[in-house]
Amino acid sequence: LLTTIVFLLCSSLHTHAEDIVYKFNINSEISPSVTRLVESALQQAQSRHAAYILIELDTYGGLVDDADKIRTMLLRTKIPTLVFIKNNAASAGALISIACDSIYMASGATIGAASVVNQNGEVMPEKYQSYMRKKMRATAEETGRNPLIAEGMTDENLAIDGIKEKGKIVTLTTDEALKLGFCNAKTENITEIIKRLPGSPELVNHQ
Repeated sequence: LLTTIVFLLCSSLHTHAEDIVYKFNINSEISPSVTRLVESALQQAQSRHAAYILIELDTYGGLVDDADKIRTMLLRTKIPTLVFIKNNAASAGALISIACDSIYMASGATIGAASVVNQNGEVMPEKYQSYMRKKMRATAEETGRNPLIAEGMTDENLAIDGIKEKGKIVTLTTDEALKLGFCNAKTENITEIIKRLPGSPELVNHQ
């Protein structure tokens, strides 16, 4: 009898733990501290058997190597990942966003402009751009988005019919991202995203 009670209790707790959206924020420059934050949040989400991982993101970018580490962690997790672009998903932020399974954007938000620059804002040599281009493309391929558009966020020499001409970098508004399949829906807050998910899961904020 005791064994049965313990089993039922554990089953109940397990079911409850799975019905959560585990949320954390990225609202600063992408750096080693952000990489540690993401690693910690993903570990907590996995230990709680979260149904979803949700990132609220607003960044102009940051370090490419840290963005790549975050991208890799997001692609490897088995928990569905969602990102809410509150305002900016530029450069490294675009790479992180494209690594998520679903992208939601607020009105007036943007995603793109992923050329690699130095601390003075000067465009880095071709070998750096080539690396970022292929990272963007490979990430889009992995998450089922148009890899040519992702590559165009870095490659100014790439021309895409009806989307970009040579000499420009792709940056998408919310409506443009919706039209091109780089955004699942326009939402103004986290509550709207939660309402779209099946089962009315509980929101849990990462501490």
